[in-house]
Amino acid sequence: MAPLNMVFGSVLRKNIIFNNAEVLYKRVNLVNAYSMYGPQFVEPVYKKDKQESMYESGEIENILHVPVKAARVDATCSVFHDELVRKFTNLVMRDGRKILARELIEEAFEKIKRIQLQRYHSTEDPEKKTSVLTDPLKIFHAALANSKPVLQLTPIKRGGVTYQVPVPITDKRSQFLAMKWIILAAKDKDPKVHFPEKLAWELVDAAGNQGKVVKKKQDLHRQCEANRAYAHYRWS
Repeated sequence: MAPLNMVFGSVLRKNIIFNNAEVLYKRVNLVNAYSMYGPQFVEPVYKKDKQESMYESGEIENILHVPVKAARVDATCSVFHDELVRKFTNLVMRDGRKILARELIEEAFEKIKRIQLQRYHSTEDPEKKTSVLTDPLKIFHAALANSKPVLQLTPIKRGGVTYQVPVPITDKRSQFLAMKWIILAAKDKDPKVHFPEKLAWELVDAAGNQGKVVKKKQDLHRQCEANRAYAHYRWS
């Protein structure tokens, strides 16, 4: 039979371990549940165009007396700010040189403006003139919309064989792939040409639903269509 001091010692150690685990569990739950704002707080609306649309639709009446969260430090109502351009700048950036990446994209937008203005003035048909976009930001958004894939191939192993299975992708992933393809396509062009000019032409081509990036998206969709017989492996 074990001595009493050994029995009491083991019980004491078990109680200490249990109490420490309980305290740790409460701390973790407290951190996970902690928030500066309660559930009654709503997200801030700092874009002026969205505020105007809320006033016009009458939606603003629903949140007049509702507490609002503080805006993030990177939130801005500037007309020159665009979330997609900011993300694109971060993808262009290398080694943390964000100022250089911004300058390259601004120069590319300037090139786009020059290209489109030249097309606008060289077009004699007034109907075709109205269809020529001269806003670089609109061309950038159109290029991204035309370059975003809907499906992608994912390798799935079944019975010792790896199949390329077509699966739908999220809008965020699709947007990332479109930006990445545009940057890579611009880098693959003639190395003697400056990057902003190559990027400008790639964006203009993609906005017109043509070019290397659009072809890459169509090839991917064609491969997904060819492998549609393996689509059921996604759920099995």
